Parts: sequence; structure tokens; C-alpha cells
Amino acid sequence: MNRIEDTADVAGDAEIGAGSTIWHLAQIRERARLGEGCSVGRGAYIGPGVRVGRNSKIQNYALVYEPAVLGDGVFIGPAVVLTNDTFPRAVTPAGDLKGAEDWVSVGVRIGDGASIGARAVCIAPISIGAWATVAAGAVVTRDVPAHALVAGVPARRIGWVGKAGRPLTTSDGNLWTCPETGERYTESDGELHSEASLGRIRSDEGG
Repeated sequence: MNRIEDTADVAGDAEIGAGSTIWHLAQIRERARLGEGCSVGRGAYIGPGVRVGRNSKIQNYALVYEPAVLGDGVFIGPAVVLTNDTFPRAVTPAGDLKGAEDWVSVGVRIGDGASIGARAVCIAPISIGAWATVAAGAVVTRDVPAHALVAGVPARRIGWVGKAGRPLTTSDGNLWTCPETGERYTESDGELHSEASLGRIRSDEGG
């Protein structure tokens, strides 16, 4: 059963997955689709046609503009903005107010398990990899690899994080370990791969 507060504005053709909660003053626009077990905080906005995976949390006053696509288990912090206009203008070169037909929207894609910190801004079109973390207040202007920890304006990678969200530790810069779960990762060519995943790939190649 879903919990949808009376003051929330949910479009009739929006799809809300079972077990989801939509808090006060949130707005879910037409054709948006949320997976099971999602939580949308007070005053948050989900644009038309946006896709949100299961067990995702969109915190208070976050703005998720179409055509954003969020994976499973994504965390969107308070007042985060996912933009959708590369060259924003209110009016055309002739001075007329722009309508939907006067521009092409572009979206932000966020992989499974990734987290976007409070008041961060993600400038579309970009992709944020699975289990990455964007620090609070960051401005993301380019793609973020899986498991990356990025911060600053513009955002730059300052480390790696595991599935528990904790920064990974290393002794040699190539092998990384999660201090909470003990899961180990290998860095190669600017990307991080879990040893478990690499083991499965090697097994498949050998079989």
C-alpha cells in the first residue's frame, strides 16, 4: 500500500510503485514512473516521464527534471537539482517566450545505488555511475564513473567509495578496500572494478 499525502499533486497517469511514500506538497508529473518502495520528500518535483527505480529516496525540495532516469536504490539529497536544458533561455532570439517546442530537453542518468548530496547541481546531459557519490554542494558538469567520489565546483574526483558509501582505502593506489564491508576493488584506467566482478569475468572467459 502506498502513502500519498493529501497535499501531494500526483498526475493521474503517473505510476507509483507499491510501498512508496509521497510526502506533503510533492509534485509527480504526467507519465512519471516510480518503482516499488520509493520515498519522495516534501516539496520535491518529479518531471513528466521521469523514471525512478525501486527503493530510491528523493529528499525534500529536490528538483528532478525530465527526461532524467534514476536506477534502483538512488539517493537524491535535499534541494538537489537535475537540470535538462543545455543552453537555457526564457525567450527565443526574437524575444518571444519559449514553449516546449522551442528547445530539446536533455537528461541526467544515475546508476544503481548512487548518491547525490544536498544542494548539488547536475548539469545535463551527464551520466553518474553506479554507487558513485556526489558531495553536497557540488556542481557536476561531466560524467562520473562508477564508485567515484566527486566534490567541488566544478566537481572533480577526490576518491572512491564502496557500496556502503564509505570512502575506500588503499596502500598502493591500485587495490582499494571498503573499511566497512571488506570488499576489495582494483583501479585500472580511471575505473574501479570489484574483485568479485573481475573473478566472475575471468571465470566466464575461462569456461
